[in-house]
Amino acid sequence: MPKRRRAALLPTNIALLQNLVRRDPGSYKEEFLVQYRHYASQIEILLLDPTTFHDIESFIEQVGFIAQVCPLYPVDTAEFPGEIADLLSKHHTVISAELREKLVQSLVLLRNRGVITSDRLIQVLFPLLTTSNSKSFRKDIFTTLVRLLKHENRNAKAPKLNRSVQTLLFTLLESSDGVAASPYGLWAAKLTRELWRRGIWDDARAVEIMKQAALHGNTKVAIAGVLFFLSADKEKEKTAKRKQGLIDSDDDSSDDGGASSDDDAGAQPQIAGLKHRMGVNKKSGRRAKRLENAKKILKRKENRDNLPVQLNFSALHLLHDPQGFAEKLFAQSLSRSGANKFNLEQRIQILTLVSRLIGVHKLSVLGVYSYILKYLTPKQRDVTKFMACAAQASHDLVPPDVLSPVIRKIADEFVSDGVAPEVAAAGINTIREILTRSPLAIEADLLQDLTEYKGSKSKTVMMAARSLIGLYRTVAPELLARKDRGKTAAMEMSANAANGVDKRLKYGVENIVEGVPGLELLEKWRQEQGLDTTNENGEGVVGKSEDDGWNVEDDEEGSEGWIDVESDKEYDVSDVEDAGDEDDDGAGSDKDSDVVGSDNEDDAEPAAKKAKTSTTAAATAATNTAQDPALSLMATKILTPADFQKLDELRTKAGIDKILGTKTPASTANISAARNEELVEATSLLGPRSQRAEREERMEKVMEGRQDREFGSKRSRKKDAKEHSTTNREKARKKNFIMMIHKKDVQGKNKRSLRDKQKILQAHIEKQKKTTKH
Repeated sequence: MPKRRRAALLPTNIALLQNLVRRDPGSYKEEFLVQYRHYASQIEILLLDPTTFHDIESFIEQVGFIAQVCPLYPVDTAEFPGEIADLLSKHHTVISAELREKLVQSLVLLRNRGVITSDRLIQVLFPLLTTSNSKSFRKDIFTTLVRLLKHENRNAKAPKLNRSVQTLLFTLLESSDGVAASPYGLWAAKLTRELWRRGIWDDARAVEIMKQAALHGNTKVAIAGVLFFLSADKEKEKTAKRKQGLIDSDDDSSDDGGASSDDDAGAQPQIAGLKHRMGVNKKSGRRAKRLENAKKILKRKENRDNLPVQLNFSALHLLHDPQGFAEKLFAQSLSRSGANKFNLEQRIQILTLVSRLIGVHKLSVLGVYSYILKYLTPKQRDVTKFMACAAQASHDLVPPDVLSPVIRKIADEFVSDGVAPEVAAAGINTIREILTRSPLAIEADLLQDLTEYKGSKSKTVMMAARSLIGLYRTVAPELLARKDRGKTAAMEMSANAANGVDKRLKYGVENIVEGVPGLELLEKWRQEQGLDTTNENGEGVVGKSEDDGWNVEDDEEGSEGWIDVESDKEYDVSDVEDAGDEDDDGAGSDKDSDVVGSDNEDDAEPAAKKAKTSTTAAATAATNTAQDPALSLMATKILTPADFQKLDELRTKAGIDKILGTKTPASTANISAARNEELVEATSLLGPRSQRAEREERMEKVMEGRQDREFGSKRSRKKDAKEHSTTNREKARKKNFIMMIHKKDVQGKNKRSLRDKQKILQAHIEKQKKTTKH
């Protein structure tokens, strides 16, 4: 058998040798060992003096070759990962950028091949973020770490690896805390925010890292932590939509090729139009390709619609000890000693986070309101953002005495006849947002003064005042003037007064929803399905039949339906149970009959009073039943097990809609609770703007952009500069009048003589006759 020829062992044949070794490791082990010894000699020379080593290209080829075939010879290359890791860790500041990049790629390749673990790779690369002076190298390491953690958490969470990396980040923040110019903690904040945005980390430990970053001594690190809590959830939602193809793809985080929502929305009409063009016009490959692309987009959209919805908690809700975090953040960043290192924009961001924490978790940080109070002036820059913070920091557990000065300051500074309509509308809208969360924070006289702006000529001010009236008609109509309460609120107040029921708002008393929670959802669903519903009077209306698994008529065979009761006859059943307990021989019933049928005048007055009370109570119950669909359902139907099962489904759906941002009608008792979760935008406080105002603002920006710019033709600019030649008409103006009197152009219509006018008219008539003959 002839001996097999081997490849020449030259550096130029390393790629060929790599291919041969991967195909047959055993036959080419000697050649590999030669190359490995050559690498060992080169790394010894490199470690002697890394700055004077010149054979960089050959060494890079050797490192790449050994990293590729390292898993084939695990015993011979046992020291290779440790050598390149030590070389990268100790000499990354002096070696060339190409060699650094190759060493990182080799370590990643070894981890992908299973030679080293992910923990080992992270321990090597993570310290380089803080010790390297190269910006591009730090960016490459950051991208490598993100991709590594994404790969490890792709199919299932890797809690051990995540916990070890989070421990490194905690350590990095603690070691750099208090160092004014230390940028190390910033990398911990950047890495955590990127992993949260991609959905790789969504636990409470990641939130605690950013909480520590927000309390960091370095300004950049602290602002990075604050911005995480303000915008990380929006970025996470946007990334999730981008992955599903619901919005355009901007970066490499998209996995579906970046189909836009516009294309998806118009996929079906495009398919119909393309099919029509393919059948009418000349067939071409371009039209056929566009049709196929449209079909693919439509199919991809249908597949995305069937994906399950992932419900994730917000970063604000995963915080541990939000009260302590809000107090520390306010004391360190917004106090007199800590506010000096932050500019106005950064202080607004910190104040926004503190107000969000107060509103979401219903915290008590009373110093915030006095801090906001000094910025509530129309001349203050970004005053609408401070007003939004005041609204977000309000809730029903804040003492009304603390919020009353804020509302009074806004009313005095912003709401008056001498200010612009936009300023007054912003003031009333801010007051409405605060009172939505804490209705008891205003006096009745001030509220009635604000409601008088419902007759303002400005639409924005009028709408703001009417929204305030609509709020208090639902929450506390007794604080409004009698003319502003409305019919429904007035009837309810009268019924409560007649029954002796006090439903006025009280501080610290939470409105408890009576009955089964979410029963209005079931009533609405039954009305949509056409099942047993109730009319406006609270009477049962039978619609479609429903097999709900519990039929009362099947259990009562002898039932003959409803019993007709005379409406004029009075019944007293208040003492039936007591009478039945006294005797078993019917003596109690005789006593009751004597009471009902008594002719005594002394007993007539209590009977009439009881009848009046029962009539009023029945009318009140009927009114409440007609107003509240949940009460009407409880009064007219016995809930079955199938109803409770459907009610659980509707509650789950309502919870999903709330998380996804779908607007659903909320009950009166849940208005303030729902408002606490909402984010108050500074632009929303200005109210709706007219098209004229928006156009004027756009034109002002256009004119600002046109400053110091030349417009018009080149000829007109030369004319302004008097650098152009004169025309014949301009020369004629300078000539003597006697020289130009015979020119008809010089004589105007008003200066023509009667004879000239007759000649011109006669010539026109003759011309018209000739034209008519032809």
